[in-house]
Amino acid sequence: MTRTLVSNVHAAALAAVVGLFSALAASPARADQCDDIAKQLASQIDGLKVNFKAANIVYLTHPATRELSLGCRGKSYSIELYAKGDRRPKPEFYQLVSSAAAIIFTVPKDDTTTGASRCLKRMGLLRGDKISMRFRRLNLECTRTKTDASIAITRSRDE
Repeated sequence: MTRTLVSNVHAAALAAVVGLFSALAASPARADQCDDIAKQLASQIDGLKVNFKAANIVYLTHPATRELSLGCRGKSYSIELYAKGDRRPKPEFYQLVSSAAAIIFTVPKDDTTTGASRCLKRMGLLRGDKISMRFRRLNLECTRTKTDASIAITRSRDE
């Protein structure tokens, strides 16, 4: 009787393990949200290419920027767009940043254009070389050095 009970327990455990493996094997593989957004950016913005991914950052290239990256899942943000260009950004730089931010954060392009241009144009003699501001639920941080200017656009985790 104990032998039958033990074999029934083993059979039930074996069936549970096989069921678990079949359920895991049947579930579709999910791509990272950051990779999906990077592919969407590359398909919708002319000249934008996806370079490589390292940790939680996808590095992108575009002729209007020196550096361009898309960061995912930081301590205080859910997603971040970082772009670096010339000290006095050209209109192409503003267009790229506003288009990318509009796609990433699902905000109207006019709003992202206004926010990015306000942030980048506020830097100067009176306000300094680092500006942090909030515009339409987006956190914008602009910095400037002697040779280049950069902008980081994030959205808080709780928004």
